[in-house]
Amino acid sequence: MGIVLWIIFGALAGWITSIIMKTNAKQGTIMDIVMGIIGAIVGGFLMGLVGQAGVTGFDIRSLIVAIIGAVVVIYVGRKLRKG
Repeated sequence: MGIVLWIIFGALAGWITSIIMKTNAKQGTIMDIVMGIIGAIVGGFLMGLVGQAGVTGFDIRSLIVAIIGAVVVIYVGRKLRKG
């Protein structure tokens, strides 16, 4: 059951990020899940750099960390594509 909850958590974080970054029409559910999971990893890393805990469980703080990480991933991806 744990993996299912993480997929739902990733999907929620990725969906919110896709709305914030205006990529909702371009990406589907699978990309939302992937962006949410990658965002959680990146967000956790960034929080570690500033001395804070990253994703600690299924709570609002962890969701916000995952969203911030996913926003950073999308932003950097856009900058790299523009060259």
